[in-house]
Amino acid sequence: MQDDDNNSNDLDTPRAGWLGPWLKGFPALQAPLPLEQVAQRAWRLGAPELPLPLAVLRQSALAHNITWMQTFAQEQGVQLAPHGKTTMSPQLFKQQLAEGAWGLTFANVHQLRLGLVAGARRALLANQLLSAADLAELLDLRRRHGQPELAFFVDSSAQLAQLAQHWQALGAAARGEARLDVLIELGSSRCGVRQPEQALALARQLQQHPALRLRGLAFYEGLEASGESAADRALLQHWQQRVETVLAGIESEQLMDDADAAPLWLSGGGSALFDLVAPVLAGQGGACRPRLGLLRSGCYVCHDRGLYQRMVAEVDVRLGTPLGAAGHGESASSLRPALEVWTQVLSCPEPGLALLNAGRRDVGFDQGWPLPVWHLPQAPAAARNPAPAGWAITGLNDQHAYLRWDADSVVGPAVGDRVALGPSHPCTTFDKWAWMAVVDDDDRVVDAITTQFS
Repeated sequence: MQDDDNNSNDLDTPRAGWLGPWLKGFPALQAPLPLEQVAQRAWRLGAPELPLPLAVLRQSALAHNITWMQTFAQEQGVQLAPHGKTTMSPQLFKQQLAEGAWGLTFANVHQLRLGLVAGARRALLANQLLSAADLAELLDLRRRHGQPELAFFVDSSAQLAQLAQHWQALGAAARGEARLDVLIELGSSRCGVRQPEQALALARQLQQHPALRLRGLAFYEGLEASGESAADRALLQHWQQRVETVLAGIESEQLMDDADAAPLWLSGGGSALFDLVAPVLAGQGGACRPRLGLLRSGCYVCHDRGLYQRMVAEVDVRLGTPLGAAGHGESASSLRPALEVWTQVLSCPEPGLALLNAGRRDVGFDQGWPLPVWHLPQAPAAARNPAPAGWAITGLNDQHAYLRWDADSVVGPAVGDRVALGPSHPCTTFDKWAWMAVVDDDDRVVDAITTQFS
């Protein structure tokens, strides 16, 4: 309930660094409180004070995933640079860095700002930086945050020419600004040069560029992943051939700056095919210069119940990961789904149909409908149980989810019951929530995270 000495207007006024009723899913009559005091409230999923819908993260699954992927990268001889766009959460960034992540990856300079504030000292911009405004911001961030190690992607002469113009217009050379590191992106279905000759031409231009210095290569394989092992192995063999061809050309022409003998950075995506991407990044081929392999996996931190669960099931088979009794087909040793959106049944207007109070504004749907995961009846002292296998989400409106089942063979929920949904592709659920509760295995709220997408 609201504290007696708390002004009623404070319930409606956002405060920096605090949680309060202005946030979706926060108790409406609870006085605002600092993030670190959430655990003291002793909230529990299913309790009346927690409004639904509510996005939650399973603490044990989060911890497992962060440690598991860090260990995997270390064993593969590569470094982990998790993609921050998945969660945009300072609290999760800090956990990933504390576990040993080399740095963080971002898609733009605005996201990079949050990562540097969260403590990252190394970062990749896995995208083409182009505008004068972005270049000015990047230089400002580099100065104000103690010259962190940074690199972004380039893939065209036009980009290089525009950045040279911006560099001059901003007076960077006159101020003695050090050149910015870049990775040449090799591509096939999105950005990136298509042919090795194009990559080598860019590398030659970078030797004389006033603003940029070649640091390495990057690629993104994710859009071509199929989830079928034979095809995905062939895909990464193809990428490895492209990478080694370009690197051989760079080495033979001595196109890298040898002033500091720094390792060549080689980066790949790796959320869906990390077991196949890592050997490409770690392999030395015939190269003389040492390599730093940077795996940009992002979705591993919370995993999912759809797209990545299907893809990582194949990874588990390739790695020989044993399956355990974790429930819902989860692996005992590989990645575990951590993200859930808890909802309440609003209406059961006809047999085999229930309307839940969460929709497109609350849960991602771009890679498939969310999966019913848990059922918690409204009855006092009722236990949370796995949702019946026959339940399925068949559609979403802005604020409603359509839960259907075969009424002749499966028992459905009742009005007032709680149903937890597991999203497919977590990125497009995180951006719908400004905060998420972190719960333990007994459904007690023990922490919280915030997100900063805007």
